[in-house]
Amino acid sequence: MVTPRSITLNSLGLMSTSGANPPLVNLCVDSRDVREGTLFAAMPGSRVHGASFIEGALQRGASAILTDPVGAELARDALAGSDAALVVSDTPRETLARTAALFFGAQPQVMVAVTGTNGKTSVSTFVRQIWIEMGLAAINLGTTGVEGAWTAPLAHTTPEPITLHRTLTAAAQHGISHAAMEASSHGLDQRRLDGVVLRAAGFTNFTQDHLDYHHSFDAYFDAKAGLFARVLPEDGIAVINIDDERGVDMAAIAKARGQQVMTVGRAGGDLHLAGQRMDATGQDIRLVYRGKVYQARLNLIGDFQADNVALAAGLVIACGAEPDHVFDTLPHLVTVKGRMQLAATRENGAAVFVDYAHTPGAVETALSAMRPHVMGRLIAVVGAGGDRDAGKRPLMGAAAAANADLVIVTDDNPRSEDPAMIRAAVMAGCPDALEVGDRAEAILRGVDMLEPGDALLIAGKGHETGQIVGDDVLPFDDAEQASLAVAALEGRLT
Repeated sequence: MVTPRSITLNSLGLMSTSGANPPLVNLCVDSRDVREGTLFAAMPGSRVHGASFIEGALQRGASAILTDPVGAELARDALAGSDAALVVSDTPRETLARTAALFFGAQPQVMVAVTGTNGKTSVSTFVRQIWIEMGLAAINLGTTGVEGAWTAPLAHTTPEPITLHRTLTAAAQHGISHAAMEASSHGLDQRRLDGVVLRAAGFTNFTQDHLDYHHSFDAYFDAKAGLFARVLPEDGIAVINIDDERGVDMAAIAKARGQQVMTVGRAGGDLHLAGQRMDATGQDIRLVYRGKVYQARLNLIGDFQADNVALAAGLVIACGAEPDHVFDTLPHLVTVKGRMQLAATRENGAAVFVDYAHTPGAVETALSAMRPHVMGRLIAVVGAGGDRDAGKRPLMGAAAAANADLVIVTDDNPRSEDPAMIRAAVMAGCPDALEVGDRAEAILRGVDMLEPGDALLIAGKGHETGQIVGDDVLPFDDAEQASLAVAALEGRLT
């Protein structure tokens, strides 16, 4: 719980059209949360403008309204007889983010953010684990909520700025000194991170996703590039995966801002992943940093995990940690929930893994990364979400077909769409796959197919504990279903 405070409108850097300067004790974007002394932010939306709720906010006692010129015009009649201060901004989302940062005030002293299509959760979680192994009070924020030395739920990977800054302040008040956060393309595009004070920022990779929102690869890349072009200060350090073909572009953007760039990669870089050897339970890696060679054991499945770990190590080093201490922590890292997570093992030794891979690139990466750990067949359960980028569906199927020996196509989160139509689109990329609409049955069938030396990857939902069908969220956990399937098939259910 954040300690309440009162601060005037002008002290937040805001000027009203009337010159009024009311004291404020609350910020909100939901008019139902308005009370006396509130600044209500009426933001433009994809379906309705927040100005539609200004009248209700005023009735609840809002002391100030923040909106754009369109919102001010839409609410002109409602505002005409009000004493509330009106603040009009051409960039209201950025203004709200910086206002929230000033209003809540405190943040953890050392913060980093990670962007990219895949790997954000793993990298930010590994950063937090490294810091904790070094004795620091640390958290990570993102898809899995707030984890670490202090915990809290989050509804979005990158929350809207009021929730984000309230959370950061609460963390600081609980003694958290270090925080790593995910920077989603939506969050960056909507300026949710503006006002967060970063020491360093990382870039993982860039592949197809979220084109339903961004509409083009260039727009999607530009959104992610905002982390370096706008949010990370000029004296910050950019840690870039230079193996990704867009890593060069991201590094150029950072250098143009005057930021120091640390490159990470297999082909070279300031932090070089020079060697890797897989076995059934993990891998050994060889890293080179500033000419010094480090060797570490990672109890993690998947060659891409080494890339995530290297980027995480780079971010921690960029924040001032001694490299020797950072690399000493690596054997203690544990997998992130829903990211190449070992969910169950059959009596014959065959393993079942759960992974959040929900893009074509992520499916390909996950399956190809598992192959060196698997002596027998690799089986994949895949699907695609409804009301999201439809163009990636056949690509998801094709990625699974190209990298697995057997593929089962099932439902993911169909949302408002016809699940059969989504499955058909995925099947277009893997026509020889087995189609099983019910996800629990698909997992059961996949587990039943496992022979000694085989492995099953259940892709798409990872850490999620619900399946979205229509407007309902039905309880569903891939890892739990995998365990139940193994227990049922081996007669261990009571």
